[in-house]
Amino acid sequence: MKDSSIFQKNSGYKFSTSIDDLRAPSYVRVRKGLWQLRLLTLISIDFILLFTACVIAQRHSLYVEALWNKPGIDVPKLVFVPLVFVEIITLFLQGTYQAGKKRYDYFRIITALTLAHGLILLVGFLYLPVVDIPRSSFIVSWLMSIVLVCTGRMIVNLHLASIRRKSLASNHTYIICDSENSEKIFELLEQEKRYIIHGTASAKSLDRANRQQTIETLNKLGVSEVFIAWDAIKNRLFLYWLFQTYGITIHILPMELKPIYRHLTLNKVGGMPCLSFDCPAITGKDFWIKKSFDFFATILFLMFFFPVYLAIALAIKLDSPGPVFYKQIRVGLHGKEFKVWKFRTMRTDADKLQKELEALNETKDGILFKIKDDPRVTRIGKFLRRYSLDELPQLFNVLLGEMSLVGPRPLPKRDVDKFLEHHFIRQEVLPGVTGLWQVSGRSDILDFEQVINLDVKYIENWSLQLDFEILIRTVMVVLKKEGAY
Repeated sequence: MKDSSIFQKNSGYKFSTSIDDLRAPSYVRVRKGLWQLRLLTLISIDFILLFTACVIAQRHSLYVEALWNKPGIDVPKLVFVPLVFVEIITLFLQGTYQAGKKRYDYFRIITALTLAHGLILLVGFLYLPVVDIPRSSFIVSWLMSIVLVCTGRMIVNLHLASIRRKSLASNHTYIICDSENSEKIFELLEQEKRYIIHGTASAKSLDRANRQQTIETLNKLGVSEVFIAWDAIKNRLFLYWLFQTYGITIHILPMELKPIYRHLTLNKVGGMPCLSFDCPAITGKDFWIKKSFDFFATILFLMFFFPVYLAIALAIKLDSPGPVFYKQIRVGLHGKEFKVWKFRTMRTDADKLQKELEALNETKDGILFKIKDDPRVTRIGKFLRRYSLDELPQLFNVLLGEMSLVGPRPLPKRDVDKFLEHHFIRQEVLPGVTGLWQVSGRSDILDFEQVINLDVKYIENWSLQLDFEILIRTVMVVLKKEGAY
């Protein structure tokens, strides 16, 4: 992905011609590092040990039956496979296959295996009452699974520590921090004895102008994890998405406390608390699900509500002279200009009259243009705006890939020209038909900094669930006619 300037403000800010959303990888990647090998090794060892525990429990059952002169039931070994998988799934859900010390949290392992055996016992009692399994054999299976798995994890841990001392299974990492902190962080990582440090870079490597070169450098070095000092982040937290799309895990070493929205885990590195942003196993899958949903949901909506479009078009033509649709130049992803489609709600000379109405602008900083009882709005236009029906044609922009159903609203060039440097974060993701701003007050929010805070919160905390919640809230806001004028 190469960047080149197509738009430049007086402040020196440059946009990129890249068509990629910040959250979208250029192709699907698997998270970097040796986590796949560690995960496969642990699961394989656990499977063998848990299967062995089942065999020992069966032999114990046959031995007990023989002592009481009862016919023993030699259960086929294949029956143990689904039972073992239940235990492995429970171990997985308890987080015992995650990176770090969670793999060796023996209390968590005991809890998971106890839950798994309880579930197996419950299912056996409800659906297999005719099978008389001695209680002692069930207890043997439970105890042996705990002993064998915990012993296996201990041996794996010792063996992994041994090969890490030889730098055979170390994580390739990189440090981004200010120069005065680099030596301290280096010493912290050295204490862990599981990292190969390929270099350090200053906080400037995270700046917009340098970030692509930084990513390319990390890829060439084969880096799978990056440690970033908290004071080197400043307002660059949105770079979480950039690192994720390249399959690189981020660890934050906090030097001071600031609010953060992303889900994270707390670990320790050399005794210091470290905030880790886990990278998913398959990068970008949620974003491509979002894009697919945008396309198919839009197609279905247009098919079912096409008569509504025709009715609105007819009402506009009968209400005032002029075209049905209004196309305005908006600034979208990476500063790329495009024409946004809307049903016309104003007089045809509305753009010319705006200059005369600038003095009535109600926004505090003047970036957005908002006035109540705008004299340019037509009668049918007021109704369309009240229920946000004027936005429906923007679904055509969604089909063209210029917008998404959910995202920061695209703004006119007039508004973008007044942006400060930290405002441009909202241009790093696809603009949306609706967004967190729209469901948090819409036109009632007159301070653009509040808009930016909502957009940043959306970008940093984005998920498919958040998009779905915003869509549901949008319907409720529209029906209640909140903040629309």
